[in-house]
Amino acid sequence: MKINNEILDAINTGKPIVALESTIIAQGMPYPKNIQIALAVEEEVRKIGAVPATIGIINGKIIIGMTQEEIHHLGHTKDVLKLSTREIPFCIAEKKDGATTVSATSYIAELVGIRVFATGGIGGVHRNAEHSFDISRDLDELAARNIIVVSAGAKSILDLAKTLEYLETKGVLVVGFKTNEFPAFYTRKSGLTISEVNSAKEIANIYNTKISLGIFSSILVANPIPQEYEIPKDKVDQWIDIAVSESQEKRIKGKKVTPFLLSRIVELSKGKALDANFELVKNNARVAAEIAKALHDN
Repeated sequence: MKINNEILDAINTGKPIVALESTIIAQGMPYPKNIQIALAVEEEVRKIGAVPATIGIINGKIIIGMTQEEIHHLGHTKDVLKLSTREIPFCIAEKKDGATTVSATSYIAELVGIRVFATGGIGGVHRNAEHSFDISRDLDELAARNIIVVSAGAKSILDLAKTLEYLETKGVLVVGFKTNEFPAFYTRKSGLTISEVNSAKEIANIYNTKISLGIFSSILVANPIPQEYEIPKDKVDQWIDIAVSESQEKRIKGKKVTPFLLSRIVELSKGKALDANFELVKNNARVAAEIAKALHDN
C-alpha cells in the first residue's frame, strides 16, 4: 500500500478527508473527460477545506491519494480491472492495474480510517434481478463498512425500489440531503420517500450517535443532482429502455452491464447525460467535504 504524504499527514493529524473512487476514471467516462472530472472533483473537495484521496491500484499496489500522473495512467491504460472488494487480492497478487468501485473504495477507505466517501451513484439491484440475481456488491459492502457515502442516489438503470428495500434489510441508513425523496441519478425524483437531513452537522451528529450505540454500518447520504442540470425523468427512462433492450440482445452480463448501459445512455442523450454526471459528482464531492469538516469539528 502507498499512502500519499498529504493523505498520511491528514490521517495522522485528524484533518478532514474525502475518499474518491477510480472507476469513473477507467470505466465510467470516455477520455479525456474522465481525467478532467477526476481532477475537477478533487478541486471541489479542496475548495471546501478537505483533502481529496482518490483510491486505485497500480501495478498491484493500493494507492491512497493518487497523483495527477497516476490518475492519467489509469485514464489512459487499457484493460484496467474494474474492482469490487473480492477482486482486490487478485489485482494485487497479479500486479495488475485496477479501478475501485464503491465497494472496493469503501473497504480501502475504512481500512486507513477515512470516514467519508463521495461517488456519483451507488450500484444496486438490477432490473429483473429476480431472474438474473444481479445485485451489486456495493450494497453488502455498505452494510459491512462504517463510513458515510454521498451519492446522487443509485444509478437510474437500476430497480431503485428494490435497491432501497435491500439497503433497509442490510441495515444501511439512507437519508436525503435537503430532500425527502430518493434521487434517481440524472433526475431528482423517483417517487420513493426517505428521511430528510438539512446540514452536514446533522449528518455528523447522526454518525457519531450511531458509533456510540455500537451500530456498525454505513450511512448513505442521497444528494440530488443540482436542479439546473437535471434531465427530465421521461427522457432518462426512454434512453434506459433502449439501452437495456440492446444489452439483452447483445447478451451483455455481469460487470460489463453497467459500463455498457451508461455509455449507451451518453450516446443516446448526445452527451447530456455525461454533462449531468459531471455536475452531480462535483456536487456530491462538495457535500462530502462539508460532512468531513463537520466530523472534524465535532
